[in-house]
Amino acid sequence: MTPGVITVRPGASLVEAAQLMRARDIGDVLVADDWRVVGVLTDRDITVRAVAEGVDPLAVSAEAVCSPHPVVVGPDDSAAAAVQLMRQHAVRRLPVIEDGRPVGIVSLGDLALARDPDSALADISRAGADSRGRA
Repeated sequence: MTPGVITVRPGASLVEAAQLMRARDIGDVLVADDWRVVGVLTDRDITVRAVAEGVDPLAVSAEAVCSPHPVVVGPDDSAAAAVQLMRQHAVRRLPVIEDGRPVGIVSLGDLALARDPDSALADISRAGADSRGRA
């Protein structure tokens, strides 16, 4: 699990969410209404569901573009349970919820580090942002 959660309110613009992602060097944020998670918004969601469709990212909300009703796990759930949920629901990230509040996110990279630390995905996940081949 990656601890700490970055959230945006449902009405936040896509520009606001993207700027937050850039500032925190992350590819996703949770969309939360008073700490209740209503969706997961990724940089890919913004690109494919908004920019590629020609919508104004200042006029469209995070809630309108995010993946709603995310599948979640608890902090004590096993890596195997997280893998099963990811496979079953074809998702790459799972919000971690404790007592109704988000406390982290489990990603494919987190699971690779935990289950197969010698894998290429684990190596990439371990690498710093500057070594990810950004142009």
